[in-house]
Amino acid sequence: MNHNKQKKIALINDFTGFGRCSITVQLPIISSQKIQCCPIPTSIFSNHTGFSHYYMSDFTNQMEDYITQWKELNLKFSGICTGFLGSEKQIDIVHNFIDQFKDDNTIVIVDPVMGDNGKTYSTYNQSMCDNLFSLVCKADIVTPNLTEACILTKTRYKEKITKGELNIIANKILSYGPSKVVITGIQQNTFVSNYCLEKGKEAKWVKTKKVGESRCGTGDIFTSIIASDAINNIDFYKSVKHASQFVKKCIEKTVALDIPLSDGVCFEEVI
Repeated sequence: MNHNKQKKIALINDFTGFGRCSITVQLPIISSQKIQCCPIPTSIFSNHTGFSHYYMSDFTNQMEDYITQWKELNLKFSGICTGFLGSEKQIDIVHNFIDQFKDDNTIVIVDPVMGDNGKTYSTYNQSMCDNLFSLVCKADIVTPNLTEACILTKTRYKEKITKGELNIIANKILSYGPSKVVITGIQQNTFVSNYCLEKGKEAKWVKTKKVGESRCGTGDIFTSIIASDAINNIDFYKSVKHASQFVKKCIEKTVALDIPLSDGVCFEEVI
């Protein structure tokens, strides 16, 4: 029986029941692009950790048995997309997954979720950052924010950064192995900018007018569109524009509906 007649993305991220982030937003967006989304949950949350209380179940010890069943089904993937990874063991499992499932027709997209606003997340230590760096080396496309791009390149973080400095950082990331990188969420006065670079091409800015406040899940939405477009052979620069404009529309609708900040963006209204 052939289970590989349709494009598929293996999506490795946590599952959050409420709050619109991770698999909860990525699965419907990837599916809307006519790609089958096959999730591997790393953890299961009742709601995201930005709330004052939540339930969490770590799925690490089940991940390898889960993946073994896919191997036995001889599943093949057009893409492998990774999000937040909560431990070194999870990062190791993803390394092994890529080694087992990536072939010449598989695009690997890594969102190196390690930190924001100039600081690593409290769950990350230097050893985990180093291990995630080695995962980035296996990627075709990387989607770090500015903090994560600085961590990956051992560059001192600063909010106001020049195009020349960004170009050095982006080229350094490409030197590790990926062919495309987009540094996301760069604050520039009244704009939110993304700096994208593809091997053999000139770097380009994609700027969108800043709307509302920063909300959870927008990075997951952005990466899911980049991953889907890559599988569908969309030009990288056009894909970054597509993702940026979609996120903006989501935020605009969310603000119009007066959705609480904790509840993410109501992408359902504009998908």
